Amino acid sequence: MSHAAVLCLAMLLDAAMGEPRWMWDRAPHPAVLIGRVIGKADARLNTGENRFAKGVALCVALGVGAWLLGSVLAAIGWLPELLLAAILLAQRSLVQHVQAVGDALRVSLGDGKRAVAMIVSRDTAAMDQSDVARSAIESAAENLSDGVIAPAFWFLIAGLPGLLIYKAINTADSMIGYRTERYEQFGKAAARLDDLLNWIPARLTAILIAVTYRTLGDWGAIRADAALHRSPNAGWPEAAMARALGIAVSGPRTYDGELRDFPFVNADGRRTVTPDDIDIACSALWRTWGLAVGTVLFFAVV
Repeated sequence: MSHAAVLCLAMLLDAAMGEPRWMWDRAPHPAVLIGRVIGKADARLNTGENRFAKGVALCVALGVGAWLLGSVLAAIGWLPELLLAAILLAQRSLVQHVQAVGDALRVSLGDGKRAVAMIVSRDTAAMDQSDVARSAIESAAENLSDGVIAPAFWFLIAGLPGLLIYKAINTADSMIGYRTERYEQFGKAAARLDDLLNWIPARLTAILIAVTYRTLGDWGAIRADAALHRSPNAGWPEAAMARALGIAVSGPRTYDGELRDFPFVNADGRRTVTPDDIDIACSALWRTWGLAVGTVLFFAVV
């Protein structure tokens, strides 16, 4: 069975099943296992001299290990590929986490803050309703790229080995890819590799959103807005989502008590953002996913 056919089935299985709690209450999620390996490497290697070289060595080890594991599982047959790919895609769980913020925000601002704190790293104490809703929508757009389109893209390109390499590097970036005193050197390789692996998927995600919402004619504005973002990749799906919903995203926010004056993406968009906009963003996630599945199905048939 072709990579495209397996991927199409995996995307459908993920959308139908998501991440069953009964399963992950009994066994660790593969992403958790990857995280444990990275955590142990961080504790043992991120000390003393040559931290950058040690970080490079960790990324090489993760890549080689992921490739070997993926190759062995793929050699068994298409079923292990299908099941693991479905597990490592995150469409249904992404929509559930984002929708939970909108549902909580309708109950109270405090409930909304607690819900959004589960999916973003910024400070939530001083957020108003628009800040909470905007944060959820930004997370939806960015994680659509990182958690759905990028892993699907790398599976389509290189099968299960490609998907596992992507997840390993992406997990490493989320754990050690920070510009802090502790991780500036050790996590630099993971951060740069993650930027590289997400370069095409981020722009592909923006195209899929724009096609779905017929805003592809605004591509020049989307590209200009994406350039305002602090990330070389996250700005693309966020800019496309902002145009699709007609809202402004990004903007000033607080991390660890420090206000950072980031520019707004789609600055002319509406700045009052509500739970209804979160509902529309969740619909956008499914519509974009549907276009992605249709595209993969086309490749599978052709």
